[in-house]
Amino acid sequence: MSTLPFELAAATVIGREHARAGRNNQDAFWARASEHGLAAVVADGCGSGAQSELGAQLGARRAVEAALALLDKQVPVHSPDFLQRLGADVLCFLQALSGELGQRAIPEALLFTVVGAVVTPEHTLVFSAGDGLWALNGDVQRLGPFPGNAPPYLSYGLLKPGAVSLQANSLRRTDEVDSLLLGTDGAADLAGLAAARVPESNEPVGPLSQFWSDDRYFRNADALRRRLSLLNREAVRADFPAQRLVRVPGLLTDDTTLVVLRRQQGRA
Repeated sequence: MSTLPFELAAATVIGREHARAGRNNQDAFWARASEHGLAAVVADGCGSGAQSELGAQLGARRAVEAALALLDKQVPVHSPDFLQRLGADVLCFLQALSGELGQRAIPEALLFTVVGAVVTPEHTLVFSAGDGLWALNGDVQRLGPFPGNAPPYLSYGLLKPGAVSLQANSLRRTDEVDSLLLGTDGAADLAGLAAARVPESNEPVGPLSQFWSDDRYFRNADALRRRLSLLNREAVRADFPAQRLVRVPGLLTDDTTLVVLRRQQGRA
């Protein structure tokens, strides 16, 4: 396995509106390390797709495994060829799925956004196709929103070759990376909730930086999921002057997914 000096936390939570409508969480994530490096991806299925969680889950996993396979073949992550070959591999995989499931599977199940990273001992690459959010060393960058809430899905390449490709957002020396956060577009909404109050406890939500600066998210593998779930848990409060109970909705309207990498203390 990789000896990179990073610890990882990751979680996903269903959005308030999807829960109310009885829909599944359409976000997904996958992260894995090998002897050559580490790859992580968050994906968000198209909201209008009946089963877009399928594409998000399979696509995130395929992108990570394909990235690690390229590292195994000694394809440099800083080479333009890396993302070209990675995107082609994912599209080939999706093409095979659509061949088995039928062309209707593309709009119904295979449209999803991608925000990902590949970390090697020498370089760290952040890439994307569609909307979402990433933050490198505390510098938060939002992707989108796009006109008509229609991000460029990588799977559009199945309908029109070359329509969408994976874009390089940042390429840095790994020894310059202290923290890296990848998020779906629900995380972009979360970034604006720092001053909001947690429904059950009335404490401030706090800034996005908590997710790479607070040790608890790395000490306990379930801490990040629990925090996101708490932010989205509906609460009931007593309004004593009005002598009534008030329902306080969860804060995260959309599905929200985070993958966070942080340099381990004392390791260069």
